[in-house]
Amino acid sequence: MIAWLAPVLVLGLVIFVHELGHFLAAKWAGVYAPRFSLGFGPALWKMRRGETEYVLAALPLGGYVRMASREDETMAMIEGGTPEGREASAGAKDGGTSGVTGEGEARPTDWDENAMVPFGPKPVPPDRWFESKPLWARIVIMLAGVTMNVVLTLVVSSGVFAYYGRPYVPAVVDSLVADMPAQKAGLLPGDSIASINGMPVRAWTEMLATISGSAGKEIRLGIVRGGASVALAITPVAVKGADAATGRAVTVGRIGAYPKDRIERDRLGLLSATVAGWRATWAMASSVVGVVGGLVRGTISVKNLGGPVAIARTSVAAARTGLESLWALIAFLSINLAILNLLPVPILDGGQVLLTLAESAKGSPFSSRTRENVMRVGLAAIVALFAVVMFNDIVALFR
Repeated sequence: MIAWLAPVLVLGLVIFVHELGHFLAAKWAGVYAPRFSLGFGPALWKMRRGETEYVLAALPLGGYVRMASREDETMAMIEGGTPEGREASAGAKDGGTSGVTGEGEARPTDWDENAMVPFGPKPVPPDRWFESKPLWARIVIMLAGVTMNVVLTLVVSSGVFAYYGRPYVPAVVDSLVADMPAQKAGLLPGDSIASINGMPVRAWTEMLATISGSAGKEIRLGIVRGGASVALAITPVAVKGADAATGRAVTVGRIGAYPKDRIERDRLGLLSATVAGWRATWAMASSVVGVVGGLVRGTISVKNLGGPVAIARTSVAAARTGLESLWALIAFLSINLAILNLLPVPILDGGQVLLTLAESAKGSPFSSRTRENVMRVGLAAIVALFAVVMFNDIVALFR
């Protein structure tokens, strides 16, 4: 059961929050939004409340909010929209003078004579089209999904810190590498590192940060050994490696010591947990940006990318580890979705914002053909990326 529930919870929550951002912003701006869909393609379940139809679709790899827009037909091709969706756009395109179901066309089972198209005969008022709103309001709507994903990451990260505390690995030596500086200087398993260069140390990461930047430079360690204080001087050796975020070759200092496999936690109040959550959110966002930059520069291979299968397997593994890991994965995927949606790819939020700004600078909308061609290019890019990550998933499964 967990193999099904974990991916649904992780992907479903992240996608739902993103689309909810667009939906709430559209409602706030007064844009008519006849459909809120989780997933693409044929509807498995749908329900209409008020002027919006809520849909659970067959392909759970995204979602969309259908809005009254002159570009509704173009997006219907991508989103898996139905003829009803095209009727809504027709009502918007003709200035609100038509939009009634065509003669001979089947009406929806929940047809309402008092509703707007596609659920009834009433046209969509011109002031409720997406294009009728000022530039700033349209950009708010387009960026609302990204904003909600950032908020989700911040809330989840802060909540995890508030409930579980801030974890850290104590600066206690577990083992040493033969003939490395730590062993040669006299460091022993069980030694607790209390200070480095006179600065107090408690977590292993604090010590590692100083050591990494001190290749070839002597550092002074304050050690607690059997209740007694011991001072050691160690010179880290330079070791070549790759930056985990960017893939760039880096040289770091190492002494050849490993910590005990033990996690301790600091209990945090709400304010401290929020600050820690914000720092974690910023760190994750920076990591994603670094990976994207590495892919663009070619320092990170696309072979490292994972798709739906990888996400599902990671979700199951996190769920089996515990709720803390599952929530951490949700936070990380949410900020991933936020950053990736800002990329200047036409069918993503970032690309839509660029197109809108370009139209504003141009002083008039691009033609339907131009926008459709741009959308096709964006769709081709997304399909190509999806093919790559699915190939990586399949290869990983066989391995």
